[in-house]
Amino acid sequence: MHTTRRFISLLLLGLALLWGGPTCAQQSSRADELHHQARQSLEQKEYIRARYYFLQAYYAYAASGQCAQATDCGIRASALYRREGYYKEAFELLDKVAQTLTASEQATGKSLSALQFSVRQERMRMYVGMNRQEGARRQLALMEEDAKAADNDSIDTELYYAQATVAYAFGQTKKGDEALARLIRQYADGQNYDKVAQCFASLIDIGRKANNSALVARMYDKYMAWNDSVNAHKANERYAALQQRFDQSQADIAKQTDALSTRRNAIVALGLLAAVLAAALLLEAALLLRYVARTRKQKRQIDTANEHNALKTRFIQNISAQIAPTLDRLGGDTPSVQALRNFSQHIQELAEVESTLNQPYPTEEKNVALFCENLADAIRPSLAPGATIVVNAPKMPVRIAIQPLERLLMHLLSNAAKHTPEGGKVWLDFKKRGAHTQQFVVTDTGCGIPAERRADLFKPFTSAPRDLAQGDRLGLPLCSLTAIKMNGTLSIDETYTKGTRFVLELHT
Repeated sequence: MHTTRRFISLLLLGLALLWGGPTCAQQSSRADELHHQARQSLEQKEYIRARYYFLQAYYAYAASGQCAQATDCGIRASALYRREGYYKEAFELLDKVAQTLTASEQATGKSLSALQFSVRQERMRMYVGMNRQEGARRQLALMEEDAKAADNDSIDTELYYAQATVAYAFGQTKKGDEALARLIRQYADGQNYDKVAQCFASLIDIGRKANNSALVARMYDKYMAWNDSVNAHKANERYAALQQRFDQSQADIAKQTDALSTRRNAIVALGLLAAVLAAALLLEAALLLRYVARTRKQKRQIDTANEHNALKTRFIQNISAQIAPTLDRLGGDTPSVQALRNFSQHIQELAEVESTLNQPYPTEEKNVALFCENLADAIRPSLAPGATIVVNAPKMPVRIAIQPLERLLMHLLSNAAKHTPEGGKVWLDFKKRGAHTQQFVVTDTGCGIPAERRADLFKPFTSAPRDLAQGDRLGLPLCSLTAIKMNGTLSIDETYTKGTRFVLELHT
């Protein structure tokens, strides 16, 4: 099968080369126009339109035998698929690009290692985004072979960056530091300091997306150290230039000591210039020292703020734990004591979730239709007379954190039931939004939430409740933090006006 497919590819490429006179020229012109439209759409942030034009440009370039342009357009279209979470479509497109390159290599006898490197680099980025270590390392090994075959400095630089990215993404700090050192040395030799800053920014962004605070802190410290060294190096370069000009001025003065009085004015002018240069050098040094001191002060302030935040969390947990025995002695039957107990429990839960945000909940597969029906059955007794609850969920397995998700949705459904009048309706919907994105939507036909309260709806302690027995306003902030810990977001649909609609979006 593989041999037959390769033969067909070679045959099609050969026919294109034999009969592709005007047709190839037309394909090339059309490909250029499609490429131009794709870039315009991308600049306007119309990503779906841009992906379509890049895909069509890829096919047009491939048909006209322009492998470099076809590869670039294919990779850009794949990256836009990846941006929306369509990894399957992205991988299939990259497979087609690789087949196009292989067919061209076999037909022309020329190696296209540099283009193959770019295709594998995009595959590596997708495996890193999917947190699949084995796939990322397999692509990295193939990239190393392509880089060796291509023998190109720019590809070597991209390889160092890829090695650092994979190492840091999967916790191999030592290897990441070694690759990063080679990368920085490569850019520093060419004095391309902006590229180094971009590398640090990319690695910090990888750490943020992966909730890897240790990687973010490490990259930030390394960036600050590198930035200080670069500023010092630049200052030394400026000092050397000023010193050279000063020395030249002194030499000119020495040569003109025996000149006529008309040249004495020039000597005085050169002396003044030397004084100005020296003053500029002192000012530059003062500014540099001030910048270094301010940067270190900011770092100390950040460390202090983080320490205070941790102490605040522990303090809240301790206070909440100490209040519980006192409330037990007061008796748990009165509404006021029960309200205080719930308030104390919510505070403790908030502190616990906030301090463990970088520790994801364990997940398991569950039939989403059965899961949603069980929630609806639990909430029906609390509905107003004549009110109904409707579940729209397919019978399919999904991977979820069952207990935290159940608590979150039960809170939203309880609020919906509480505020839905007689004869009203509550909906619980499940929707797939992509290969790795899913939504739970809770909708009601109640009175809705006033616009002035929506801005602070998910923020704890923004306002003090008038009566704790009527609610402590910590439920939704706790739900929002739980959603973040489940690698998702909780939001209110601003466009829905017939009641209230909450959207929980989860990424797997």
